[in-house]
Amino acid sequence: MDDRIKFDVVVIGGGPAGMISAGRAGELGAKVVLLEKNSKLGRKLLITGNGRCNLTQAEFNVREMIEKFGPNGKFLFSSLSKFGVKETLDFFNSRGLDTKIERGDRVFPASDNAKDVLDVLVKYLSENHVKVLCDTRVIDIKKDGNRITCLITNKGEIVANSYILCTGGKSFPGTGSTGDGFRWAVDLGHNVTELKPALTPLSISEDWVKSLQGLTLKNVRVNVLLNGEKKESIFGEMLFTHFGVSGPIILTISKNVGLLMKKGNVALSLDLKPALDWTKLDNRLQRDFLKYQNRFFRNSLDELLPQKLIPVIVRLSGIDPEKQVNSITREERHRLVNILKSLDMTVTGLLGFEHSLITSGGVNIKEIDPKTMRSKLIENLFFAGEIIDVDGPTGGYNLQICWSTGYIAGENAAFSAINEK
Repeated sequence: MDDRIKFDVVVIGGGPAGMISAGRAGELGAKVVLLEKNSKLGRKLLITGNGRCNLTQAEFNVREMIEKFGPNGKFLFSSLSKFGVKETLDFFNSRGLDTKIERGDRVFPASDNAKDVLDVLVKYLSENHVKVLCDTRVIDIKKDGNRITCLITNKGEIVANSYILCTGGKSFPGTGSTGDGFRWAVDLGHNVTELKPALTPLSISEDWVKSLQGLTLKNVRVNVLLNGEKKESIFGEMLFTHFGVSGPIILTISKNVGLLMKKGNVALSLDLKPALDWTKLDNRLQRDFLKYQNRFFRNSLDELLPQKLIPVIVRLSGIDPEKQVNSITREERHRLVNILKSLDMTVTGLLGFEHSLITSGGVNIKEIDPKTMRSKLIENLFFAGEIIDVDGPTGGYNLQICWSTGYIAGENAAFSAINEK
């Protein structure tokens, strides 16, 4: 491309926030270029939701939604009010993407294929005449006073009236999320809060966990303990891995677990049968043992637990696996109940940015206008997506941040750029 090509709006980063912001700016008549350092757009989007893309959370009450984002959630009130869950679904549905709502109010494309979400966004860019430049790396951002003057890229200089940073965080760096935007934001005078991996699996010290690799448990409860004291409790689905535990409820608690580990020893207490209190579970075991009174203990838990989990529970109970259940003592049965209601695991750490779904921390929200996503320090700079210091739990919340802030940033960057003409 020629040096010094002039645009109304430059969007840096071809992820979800970048694509929707560029498309919206183009839709309003701005001359827009979208820069992506990878060879293709949306690499990280394609792997979200295990390739299915949990594109939002079906929570239509803005105030209820905001509560899920913690103390910084109020920053999203304006963007969610203007382009929230309803508007997001309308955006995709009206462009031919059928969606479905699954357990936990998670919204997926009906096809279960993240590429269909990406295709809608790519078409949106094309229809609104957005120039897409892949394999384009920003080397430097030049400014004069409180305005950006141009971008230095590996393909020459690019000049615009408005600039939008949508470079994501540091999670899954293999997809291109290497934290470049944070460095540029600091160079431009912004403060970036501490960056930490969030929605990340946890490593566990107990050796029996490895033998359960690949096992998914649904409808279980995990209690988070700090020095033996319960600090958090969550119900849902989890997964055992070769290094520890993952799955929706583990990812959701991981950020808090990381904070608690700075204060002391953190353990997880897994309740395998949360629908039954201690007494009801004991009664259930007594009925099962009566039903299978001549069976060996190791063969008596088939109706209660997944097959893969049984040998672990048998071993941890200390009961002889070859013992007939009609010979199991009351004390042994009570010990088994305790394990089923409180299977303890010692947390040794979080797996880090390489395995985290998102980044916690980012450009300080006090330095961004929540109504426009415009920087309060650089008058022609806007932010959208994961680069901002707001993050939520698993379940489509974080992609909704991208859609809402991206749409608003693109709209206001376009208005600003066009008004300067």
